[in-house]
Amino acid sequence: MEKRRYALVAYVRNSAGEFVENLRRQLHPDLPHLPAHLTILPPRRLQGTEQEALDVLDHLCSEEQPFEVHLGEVETFIPVTPTVYIRVDAQASRMTELHSHLNVDGLAFREEWPYIPHLTIVKMSSQPAAIHACEVARQRWAAYQQSRRIMLEKLTFVREDAENCWVDLAPISLGRRLVSHKWADNRP
Repeated sequence: MEKRRYALVAYVRNSAGEFVENLRRQLHPDLPHLPAHLTILPPRRLQGTEQEALDVLDHLCSEEQPFEVHLGEVETFIPVTPTVYIRVDAQASRMTELHSHLNVDGLAFREEWPYIPHLTIVKMSSQPAAIHACEVARQRWAAYQQSRRIMLEKLTFVREDAENCWVDLAPISLGRRLVSHKWADNRP
């Protein structure tokens, strides 16, 4: 049996995420619905067990503080792949540092392509289709008037159970509070 692939993502559950999900449905309606997300660790095979990977993530993510990213312009990965995405502008280097920090131990993987922080809109079946989708996405994104900010504070460890079918395994928070809310609320 072939080993399953795993990834670490930050779901985008705000107006920008809703925008991307709606645009994806319009541009490629026959694709399975996938929630909008920023990928921290792209799909990979584990070198150990799920629990070992979760233990590493829990420990390393506790050392990282939440941070905010800002979405930039619509771009494509053509000619490498017919993928249309929104680039992460502000804090892209922070996402890259987080990726590097977590790409260790049982999660270590030599990426097929350089890590580029982005929010995928759609992966099309051909380059011409991606060029058209990119033009439409650029027009719609230019007209988008809501927040382009995303707070990264909770990540989700996911497993691919079938093609284009990812299952959430565990939420993982960035940072740990040194003072409990209960104590902070009861102080004099």
